[in-house]
Amino acid sequence: MKKVGIFDSGVGGLSVVKSLIKENFFKEIIYYGDTARVPYGPKDQNTIIRYALEALEFFKNFDIDMLIVACNSVSAYAISDLKEVAPFPVVGVIEPGVKALQNRIKDKNSSILITGTKATIESKKYKNLLQSLGYRNILQKATPLFVPLVEEKIYHGEIVDATMKYYFKEFNNIDALIMGCTHFPLLKKEYQKQFPKTLLIHSGEAIAEYLKDNFNLQKVYKNTNISYYATENPANLKKVAKEWLNL
Repeated sequence: MKKVGIFDSGVGGLSVVKSLIKENFFKEIIYYGDTARVPYGPKDQNTIIRYALEALEFFKNFDIDMLIVACNSVSAYAISDLKEVAPFPVVGVIEPGVKALQNRIKDKNSSILITGTKATIESKKYKNLLQSLGYRNILQKATPLFVPLVEEKIYHGEIVDATMKYYFKEFNNIDALIMGCTHFPLLKKEYQKQFPKTLLIHSGEAIAEYLKDNFNLQKVYKNTNISYYATENPANLKKVAKEWLNL
């Protein structure tokens, strides 16, 4: 595989791009952020499916070998719709995230916290998958305010601290936490401050691991070329990418 498409509701999917750049799996990455309509989390299922299918049409112009859906909300509600009509493999982030946790947490009584957008949490896709694997102590928390914070490039400080305390004041002794939104790894340091002894599952790292295991992808290319597209203000997307990816 030489060319991969990565789709997200906004800039959060760049955390997946960062992990894939480190692995050098692909010669070219086409990144598409629906920045005009971010966030997807508060939207209903039918709207999310419609947006996802529109994104698929966009990627059909680029002769990609695989599509990675970096948006958890789309992975929760539209992945089967995408796989049904896509002419290439489609990989979401939920199954890789659960697999990454399964590889690291063997005790089925471990306390697991899932954080994500309203849509992701209400879908219960993470929870149902984990329960099917025998995990018994699963907690969920919708943390939608983290998405606009990241979109506004606010990664630390008083606002982030207050939001963390607001969402997580009731949680103690968590063994593993799934950051169920690709925006959230940009707040990883703040998550770790809140949960210093907790294993954090990162979508980008989970995707890279999943691609190795399920598609036998290996480090092939010395450099990865990246093209950025957005439904609104693509210049800002490129600016954020330059900051995040150190390109």
